Order: sequence, then C-alpha cells, then structure tokens
Amino acid sequence: MAKLDFYFDYRSPYAYLAQTQVRSLGAEIAWRPFEILQLMDKVGNVPTSITCKPKGAYLGRDLMRWVGLYKVPFQRHPQSSQIDARRLLRATLAAEELGQADAAVRAIFNAYWGQGLPLSTPADVVAVLSAAGVSASGLLERIDAAELDTALDAGTDAAVARGVFGAPTMYVGDEMFFGNDRFDFVRASLGAAA
Repeated sequence: MAKLDFYFDYRSPYAYLAQTQVRSLGAEIAWRPFEILQLMDKVGNVPTSITCKPKGAYLGRDLMRWVGLYKVPFQRHPQSSQIDARRLLRATLAAEELGQADAAVRAIFNAYWGQGLPLSTPADVVAVLSAAGVSASGLLERIDAAELDTALDAGTDAAVARGVFGAPTMYVGDEMFFGNDRFDFVRASLGAAA
C-alpha cells in the first residue's frame, strides 16, 4: 500500500475539507499535526486571506464551493477564539500513542468544522475523542502533557525542514502537494508509488 504524509492544523478549513477526502485514496496515511502560526512565522509565510480583504472574501465563497462539491457538513466554530489549538494537536499525538490517530483526526475535525461541538476545555476534547472510541486511562491529563507540547514543537520543526509552508500539505515520498485541490495529482503519484 502506498503511503501518504498529511500535514495539518485543525484551524485550517481546507485541511478539514482535504481530510474528508484523503481516506478514499486507499493510501496508508501518516497524520502529521503541526502548529500553523509557529510554522508560518518560521518560514516567512503570512495568512494573506486575513491581511488581504478581497482574497479573504473570495476564499469564503470558494470554501463553500468545496463544501458543496464534497457534500460535507461545515460551519465556522462559534467558540474558535476560546479553543486551545495546541491542545487539539496534542490530543492527536496522544491518540497516536494509542494507535488511534485516524479516529482522533476525523473526530476533532468534525467537532471543529462539521458540528461546532464544545472544544474549549480538556474535558470537552476528551469527550469528543471518547465518542469516537479513543479512550485511555489518564487521557485527560495526557493531552496537556509537557512532553507532548515538546513533541508538537518538534513536529512543527520537522514540517519546516521538509518544506511545508501551510495546511493541508501532503507528501507521497518526496513529492509535495499543497492544498485541498491537488487530489488528482496525489492520486497519480500514489499510483506511481504503488
């Protein structure tokens, strides 16, 4: 089975959209969470959809085109400013330790962009994970563990070193694909790698 690395941060709506489709490619997916603002600062990228109002307006409409094409639920989280994005990413690393990263990624993305479920507290995040079958003794404390925060920083640094500049970014071998709209190319690369 061909392998695909999927680099993401939950705050990216395009990463949400891409993860709703990537499993259909039939590849073995390695989920690679990274802290997007930290990464962008390190590589000199800026969120132009925020700094350029016309681009921001366009991307809002474009996003809804993709939502319609993929037929997936979508809403901006009503409490996004209260969500600790690093906690969500650390929760993914904790789930990976349990061999359940895929279930965690699906559940957290759905909670954030699909349903707008509570994600403001550690208990909220664990509830979302538990509903997806991701559970373990001590998970509530584990998602805020200092060593997972360090691991997240290391994952962000590794993404920088690999050439990632935003989310979503996918790799098949050394071939990089950025964005939600690159699946035809990803599919062809996976076919060549198989």
